[in-house]
Amino acid sequence: MSNIWAIILAAGESKRMGFPKMLLDFNGRTMIENVISMVVESETVNIIIVLGAEREPLLEILAKYRVRTCYNENYKKGMLSSVQYGFNNIPPDAEAVFVFQGDQPLITTKTVNYMIRAYRSTDKKIIIPVYNGKRGHPILIGMKYSEEIMTLDAGIGLRELTINHPGDILQVETEDPGILRDFDTYEEYRNEINNFR
Repeated sequence: MSNIWAIILAAGESKRMGFPKMLLDFNGRTMIENVISMVVESETVNIIIVLGAEREPLLEILAKYRVRTCYNENYKKGMLSSVQYGFNNIPPDAEAVFVFQGDQPLITTKTVNYMIRAYRSTDKKIIIPVYNGKRGHPILIGMKYSEEIMTLDAGIGLRELTINHPGDILQVETEDPGILRDFDTYEEYRNEINNFR
């Protein structure tokens, strides 16, 4: 069985959105539920959701899913703090960890599994999906970097890890534009919803 875990970041305040974006309806379910379902259907073993803002309503939604949660009390410090909280809750015997953003519901399970196969076929420990030459999310990181992640600069985030270890990166070309799509503003969200109609 695969020993690859997933962290889903759902702690942000959605300031630019003006509304808790994890709770927005997206194709009949909340945005966070779309992301969870996609990951659940993949070859990952366990999922940890990092909560912060809007913790209580999210816990109500998450109760129906077989996921673990942790609460980042320092969520206002930014995304890296949530990544670090997530890694603190990953068992040390895990092989590697996906870092997903909770506002990327268009990524496909096929892409996730493709990245896992790529990880297994190489000795590189940082796997990054690419679409049309652009890097996207999620990123798959070997657990050997778990301690270094705790020391990264919050202003740079996980990108610092890729800067520090360019030789340990495998870029995986995908056919999935969803790896580049997130939703920071309500206008972006409305435009995407209109595309479904």
